Amino acid sequence: MTLAETLHAGHGAPAYGLALVLTLVLAAGLTPRHWWRRPTARGAALLGGGTWAFGALLLAALPLATIDPAPAAVVQAPRTLAAGQPYRVHRDLNVRAQAGVGAARVTVIAAGAIVTPTGERDGDWWLVRYGAQPQRLGWASSLWLRQATEP
Repeated sequence: MTLAETLHAGHGAPAYGLALVLTLVLAAGLTPRHWWRRPTARGAALLGGGTWAFGALLLAALPLATIDPAPAAVVQAPRTLAAGQPYRVHRDLNVRAQAGVGAARVTVIAAGAIVTPTGERDGDWWLVRYGAQPQRLGWASSLWLRQATEP
């Protein structure tokens, strides 16, 4: 284990312990003795500030070597969905004329209703069939849909 790894162990506790010792040694040599005869706010501030400053300095002076993570494989969702697979509406769902929240709302489908994607998608937006008539099409956010078999 290197010195840097040792100092950084336990969120830097060894570095701050060493900083406290360094602060005590310097305070004993560089401040008047009568400052340390009884506990005071000045003494606490000196010890706390010195420990923080020297600990931060030690951690900054001896940084850990960074390990570059391997690039994560980007998994692309399929461009088309399995058309005809039923989905249940999780919460009341706005069906829109186009993909996106800025598009005009066509209707609202109640939670629990079943919709069927056509297979066309635009990001998280799916073109779905809703209602009993097959010509009823609209864009819905897939975030509000669950597979019909899900509880």
